[in-house]
Amino acid sequence: MSSPSSPISTFDPAQISTIAPRDRSGGRDVHIYSIKDPATVLCGLILTNGVTNANFYSMMEILLLLSNDFELRDEDDTKVERNDNSLQPGKYYIISDAPFQINNEKPAVRTISHATGTRVKPFTEAVRARDRRCVISGEVAIGAQFDNWNGFEAAHIFPLAYEGYWNENNYDRWITIRPEKGGTINSVQNGLLLRSDIHQLFDSYDFSINPDDDYKIVFFTFDGKGLAGKRLDQVFLNNPQRPVDQLLRWHFRQAVLINMKGAGEPRFEHDFPPGSDIVGDILRGPRASERMEFELFSHVAAHMDILDISST
Repeated sequence: MSSPSSPISTFDPAQISTIAPRDRSGGRDVHIYSIKDPATVLCGLILTNGVTNANFYSMMEILLLLSNDFELRDEDDTKVERNDNSLQPGKYYIISDAPFQINNEKPAVRTISHATGTRVKPFTEAVRARDRRCVISGEVAIGAQFDNWNGFEAAHIFPLAYEGYWNENNYDRWITIRPEKGGTINSVQNGLLLRSDIHQLFDSYDFSINPDDDYKIVFFTFDGKGLAGKRLDQVFLNNPQRPVDQLLRWHFRQAVLINMKGAGEPRFEHDFPPGSDIVGDILRGPRASERMEFELFSHVAAHMDILDISST
């Protein structure tokens, strides 16, 4: 430890590329190749607790456009069975008789959302009344009876900023509990009550919930909270107001594409100290135009009905 008289070291911004890459490839210990081009990494994964061989196959089915069956082999040329054995770190090779491509679907850009406004107030109240705890960690909002929700936030599964896309693709067909105001995207069935720090991870697709594997919590980055591999509890799942599987499945698909395809999508800065040039920082960062659109519509959609933003 340096003494009070020791000089303070300065931080070199150039170090960012080696300390914290803006993409999501840093720390990957699972790498996927085509057997026909074993020198080129197609995608990868940071392996966390609970990921099985069967889960790995289902992720590959999202990442790859295949016209027929395929199999995965490890570095020893041993076939990876589609079972509940834990996936192991290492290199894996895709074996397919027919040509295949990496899915070119463009995932939805998203950053940390703290939507407040007249349209989302009923959504927030409904999610709070249903859950009264963080549904991922299980931590109870002990001040709820006094309307103290500090540290807990109502999170949208499908982001409010993409309401135009929601309407255009008729996603409200999945909603059976329609709010009195705010549009179907603000249904309680599109929400989760999360601890604030966990909400950030959810919005960043650092973890997701796989409804097709008994509602397992799947982390795509380092899990410092001991939540990876756990499952949503049955009390939550038995609630008739719980989120619909189709929306959880949508979020899981986005998480796979954003974290595993290529080097992964960029991570967006969200901690702007007072006095920061927030707009300038966003415009100088990755995917600037899409990020600005998301930030704009996140705030606009919280206060007024978006009639037609599907073209954006």
